[in-house]
Amino acid sequence: MSRIGNRILTIPAGVTVSVDGSNVTVKGPKGELSTVIDNNINVEVEGTELKVTRKSDNFKTAHGTVNANIRNMIIGVSTGFEKKLEAVGVGYRFALKGNELVVSAGYSHPVNVKIPTGITLESPSNTELVVKGIDKQAVGQFAAEVRSIREPEPYKGKGIRYTDEHIIRKEGKKAA
Repeated sequence: MSRIGNRILTIPAGVTVSVDGSNVTVKGPKGELSTVIDNNINVEVEGTELKVTRKSDNFKTAHGTVNANIRNMIIGVSTGFEKKLEAVGVGYRFALKGNELVVSAGYSHPVNVKIPTGITLESPSNTELVVKGIDKQAVGQFAAEVRSIREPEPYKGKGIRYTDEHIIRKEGKKAA
């Protein structure tokens, strides 16, 4: 029994969900998202409630996944998603230049990353970066790509990390 798949989603005010065959489109104040679902999964909209059902027990995994994806789409078009990154280290910083993010992360050259469509960046300071967007997958993917430029290392903790991430520190060498 899929608990996530059987969850009834409530549609907030200002958000509309339309189902056209296997296409589900969610429109809200922040934008519009759509996805294609499996033919063996049914999506029913009744007033302000949305229910996802499956035709047989062979599609349990798709049942929960479709429910979670539609929930993320509803949250995305109503409030949006964000990930916060911070650069820790001497000379590590972020700079926004046009449609590119310039990352200085201890290499001999700055790393330029193109900002994809649907993603907005804010930099409260030169060591902090906020990635915002309506698509949860795209926000997480871009934040992971920026983090992978210089992942945090366990000895001094230098690198690019999520703000809420805890780095397990190692002790290092001891003088004998």
